[in-house]
Amino acid sequence: MTRVVQKFGGSSVADAASIKRVARRIAAAKQAGNEIVVVISAMGDTTDELMDLALEVSPQPAPRELDMLLTTGERQSAALLAMALSDLGVPARSYTGSQAGVITTAAHGNARIIDITPGRIVRSLDDGDVVIVAGFQGVSQTTKDVTTLGRGASDTTAVALASALDADYCEIYSDVDGVFTADPRIVPEARRIPRISYEEMLEMAACGAKILHLRCVEYARRENVPVHVRSSFSDKPGTWVTDKDDTEKGTHMSDMEDAIISGVAHDRSEAKITIAGIPDAIGRAAQIFEAVARADINIDMIVQNASRVMNGRTDLSFTLPMSEGRKAIEAIRGLQDEIGFEELLYDDQIGKVSVVGVGMRSHPGVTSTFFKAMAERGINLQMISTSEIRISVVVSADQVDDAVRAAHTAFGLDSEGEAIVYAGTGR
Repeated sequence: MTRVVQKFGGSSVADAASIKRVARRIAAAKQAGNEIVVVISAMGDTTDELMDLALEVSPQPAPRELDMLLTTGERQSAALLAMALSDLGVPARSYTGSQAGVITTAAHGNARIIDITPGRIVRSLDDGDVVIVAGFQGVSQTTKDVTTLGRGASDTTAVALASALDADYCEIYSDVDGVFTADPRIVPEARRIPRISYEEMLEMAACGAKILHLRCVEYARRENVPVHVRSSFSDKPGTWVTDKDDTEKGTHMSDMEDAIISGVAHDRSEAKITIAGIPDAIGRAAQIFEAVARADINIDMIVQNASRVMNGRTDLSFTLPMSEGRKAIEAIRGLQDEIGFEELLYDDQIGKVSVVGVGMRSHPGVTSTFFKAMAERGINLQMISTSEIRISVVVSADQVDDAVRAAHTAFGLDSEGEAIVYAGTGR
């Protein structure tokens, strides 16, 4: 008997009709002889609506109470799905994250999974039930409070459960037919990638591809859980995310020559801070980034200009999540007298565009192809960052779509067909 963990995103269970459609898919998988554990997100935009409601009541809601509120969305959809399965003659039992044994750190809003003790899930599977687990949530090991794992983290719940249950693989269902070479909403000619390595998927997720949560891919790679990305709106084959050479556990993938570029990702959620006129002395950058770290802010790209010989000063730019911009500005401004920099600039009208592919390791000319495509479209590159399998650039926000399309075409990724986003969100 094959044990499968299936995760359904909010767009897949947006209303009663969608929940019934998902129930029929799960029932078919169960009747085919599989043991099924389902991880489910809140319906549609429920989490956003609950957050808006909280902010109407309190401008700064207490993190503990906010987690208590936000986790109700997944509990609602889990219970409704169990009812729909029962009406189809399929026994089902829903559990909250804590009931399912998802044990986390105590950080409300962004907790991390420490362990999973799936005893109740296993007993329900032994009884022949389909088990439904509310995603995105768990219980703190220390405080015993309900916690949430961060937005989009139902993917992580699913992969963690697949590992703890020794499932054969984990299916992530969304409203697109797999992982595409670019966001189909921007590039309708994007093609589906039949198979992608954990390494490439990590880079794409980190660069803004929304189809899989970054921590989900990290967990899958660490625990070697094959992930099958599919649409809940179609029966198309989707995309397998796995080790490059892994053809086991029912994935039935054949080896193929790696493409130079696997895909083009973009991210509109970042901002850029430039600190101008920094005295070019040892330790100044360390002071700046220590202050940013104390504010618990993650930094992405960093560029420092060469020192200006005339006055011995330099400029430093870096990108960070837009949501952390104000906090970072306050932290750095507090250092102005100590460091003596001249000016602090903030720009949230930017976007990051990245090309990703293991093939660039052995193919020269990727950088020139990418930059030439940007130049031909008149796109100015504000920052550049690279890794072994990725090149990222920062461009003006109003040029992001054009940059994505230009890069996609330049690397020969356009297809004749048109990708479909069934529900419009890409998740």
